[in-house]
Amino acid sequence: MNDIRIAIIGLGYVGLPLAVEFGRKLPVVGFDINLQRINELRSGKDHTLETSPDDLAAAHHLTYTTNIEDLKTCNYFIVTVPTPIDKYKRPDLTPLIKASETVGKALKVGDIVIYESTVYPGATEEECVPVLEKFSGLKYNTDFYCGYSPERINPGDKVHTVTKILKVTSGSTPEVAKKVDDLYKQIIVAGTHLASSIKVAEAAKVIENSQRDINIAFVNELALIFNKLDIDTHEVLKAAGTKWNFLPFSPGLVGGHCIGVDPYYLTHKAQEVGYNPEIILAGRRLNDNMGFYAASRTIKLMIQKGHTIAGSKVLVLGITFKENCPDIRNSRVIDVIAELQDFGCEVEVFDPWADAKEVKHEYGVDLINELSFNHQYAGIVFAVAHNEFRELDLASLKGPNTVIFDIKGVVSKDMVDGRL
Repeated sequence: MNDIRIAIIGLGYVGLPLAVEFGRKLPVVGFDINLQRINELRSGKDHTLETSPDDLAAAHHLTYTTNIEDLKTCNYFIVTVPTPIDKYKRPDLTPLIKASETVGKALKVGDIVIYESTVYPGATEEECVPVLEKFSGLKYNTDFYCGYSPERINPGDKVHTVTKILKVTSGSTPEVAKKVDDLYKQIIVAGTHLASSIKVAEAAKVIENSQRDINIAFVNELALIFNKLDIDTHEVLKAAGTKWNFLPFSPGLVGGHCIGVDPYYLTHKAQEVGYNPEIILAGRRLNDNMGFYAASRTIKLMIQKGHTIAGSKVLVLGITFKENCPDIRNSRVIDVIAELQDFGCEVEVFDPWADAKEVKHEYGVDLINELSFNHQYAGIVFAVAHNEFRELDLASLKGPNTVIFDIKGVVSKDMVDGRL
């Protein structure tokens, strides 16, 4: 293992922490097509906050580049690019294919390419390998080999970091699988699980988040039912949670780069082979509608308090996809905002974690720089459970007739007009 030289393709939430950990021990080239990102990392900063300046400084063997030529000295290539869905909820493999083209141009005899991006079972060998063969002129499992080791990064989580989460590994031959497993064992202190095949590892990843999505859909549906029964969902879940084997899920918006996306990769493949998935897609439909439901509940409560909806000011607190994290990818808070605007509300959005330029580019929403305590809001929606919002002086922020709707259970029950 002494001759290992690793290339990490894609330096986002997944790739950078991985590159940093490998870079403490082994020569690593971090590659990204975004020159601004490369320059940021070279200056010792990471705007995603997944790594600290001290972490970056400790990765003594890590260098950064946008130049494909710098990859040609490497013999292990780890692809960590995003795998989104398009507007029709279909897998968009464009980043994965482009990354495979890049790797193919640098591939040599004996090299190993490992994919970490979430895909449907079979995608590595059916979609990526032909691209590698085309751009390298080499033959799969004769000249070069592949592995699959799904990412398990949890953005914003400083406890379950990359080295502390057990890693699933796999390879295109038994010998390569062992090499891939041994590679990750050098940094993963939580241990590894060597899957029997690349397809098994791909399937394991895609069902992890599908399972979570379905469980959240269940409690979201409970929230819809209990609202009609005038029962507090959170109190019901607290009571049910006293049973030792009750699973602790909460209602809310389901976004981000994993839970709100990965199930569509599985359903796409299922439909391709002639099976129409029912439970998975039903869960997806329900979760995708929760933002519109939260907005309509807020509007009804405003009407009950005598507000004229058109022109009313509503404050939405939070636009990142989860708490205490700057990641805005696939945030479903935008559904809340859009629905409130469709009703004619004047919506202001405040989020101390989000980058205003990114939010404007991604969603066309202008963030306000600071909160106004002049009691101007007809409604306030707590959309993300940032610590800063838990500590807000709500009595100073709201007016005497302001509607408070709490999506995430941030505010005490006696201070809100409604919550999921």
